[in-house]
Amino acid sequence: MKDEKTMDLTRRFAAHTLTLQYDGLPVATRRAACRLILDTFGVGLAGSSGQWSAGLGKASAGWGASGPARVFGRSEPAPAGLAAFLNAYSIHNSEFDCLHEDAVVHALTAILPAVLAVADQQDGVSGKSLIEAVVAGVDIAAAVGLAGTRAMKFFRPAVAGGFGAVAAVGKLSGLGEEQMINAFGAQFAQTSGSMQAHEEGSMLLALQIGFNARAAVESVDMVRAGLIATQRPFEGRFGYFNLFEDSVDLAPILNGLPDTRHIEQVVEKPFPTGRATHGAIEAVQRLIAGSKPDPASLTKIEVTVPPVAHALVGRPAKSGMEANYARLCLAYCVARCLMHGSVRNSHFSETGLADKDALALAQRITVTTFDMEAPSAFGPSQVTLGYADGHVATTTIGRALGHPSNPVSEVQREEKFLANCRAAATPLTEEVAHLLMHHLTHLDQLDDIAILMEIACTPSE
Repeated sequence: MKDEKTMDLTRRFAAHTLTLQYDGLPVATRRAACRLILDTFGVGLAGSSGQWSAGLGKASAGWGASGPARVFGRSEPAPAGLAAFLNAYSIHNSEFDCLHEDAVVHALTAILPAVLAVADQQDGVSGKSLIEAVVAGVDIAAAVGLAGTRAMKFFRPAVAGGFGAVAAVGKLSGLGEEQMINAFGAQFAQTSGSMQAHEEGSMLLALQIGFNARAAVESVDMVRAGLIATQRPFEGRFGYFNLFEDSVDLAPILNGLPDTRHIEQVVEKPFPTGRATHGAIEAVQRLIAGSKPDPASLTKIEVTVPPVAHALVGRPAKSGMEANYARLCLAYCVARCLMHGSVRNSHFSETGLADKDALALAQRITVTTFDMEAPSAFGPSQVTLGYADGHVATTTIGRALGHPSNPVSEVQREEKFLANCRAAATPLTEEVAHLLMHHLTHLDQLDDIAILMEIACTPSE
């Protein structure tokens, strides 16, 4: 990659972030932001009772005992950076969070918790300001992710999401352009997260997003105190695009940023699993609609996905799987859908993962790849079922449910949110959950978004 192609790229990012204004956003962008903030908020509440949340609470007990920011599932406030870290972890620990497929970035997972934490430090942050900051942050995170054209070595939801988070926090904090450039530099110095955690199925995957969300809050704090950081964190000889990506196409950045609102392309997840499993899950649902098959009657179960998806979720089902491994195991997710007609959080509980029948069925499933060089991990997905009587059924899904071209319904979205509210470490009553959903759906009417975390984190009587 030649430097002349990326001249002043950091400045472009800073200028775009600071010039984007709520009043200039299309209605479709505003609506997408409200839908996705609602979705992300609910997932974070449920994640507060998720895998290793209690352990993380113990580990972080000495990292800061007081502060202005609220944490999902807890009544005690925390320092803003710590709250961003904990809430980002909660949002990603169940693989239920929304993402931008083409960028391979869970676009709001680092951004929303960082913005909510900083909003708790300020007085009177409006819903419009929240939407404005989130949209700007998603633009930056998606642009960074879209530029990479080879398989990930670093975990883009963490590293690209962190740059989006620092953009959103910087905008909400009123940084000027030079300060914003310094904030990107400070963020780059703290950027972390490799694909090794994904390969091993480690809980570090979700923690890596938390590390970068916390860094975003602290980067802006340092810049506001006068820090002068590196000036070319993206385009420099040792900047992000030269060190973190093997191949880069800058057209999405140089041409797309001014006019494309990337939040409109973000996908809502209907299942708490890796997105690369969703097409196959939907294909199974179509094949068995109205009549779940007896597993003994199936002589062939074959799933075919793109090579990238196979690399991400083609791992074998095995005894003793941890939840984070199983959520990224295509064979296990397909087996659960064949048995139950869907895939639910309960299938990744200790009891669910100990189900020998589910494991046995998963180990009978063959996962293959299409002969293609498509860079996407998210489609197409094909499932073939062969029966003992000789019948064979096949279907293929292009864009899985949740994509803007194949959207979830309003009923599905509300059911997911309310179920997540019930699953929080401190469960919300139906009345409180509906009140919270109303405020999140009508963010543009809120003068102070502090009420959101106040409702979410106040124990019900």
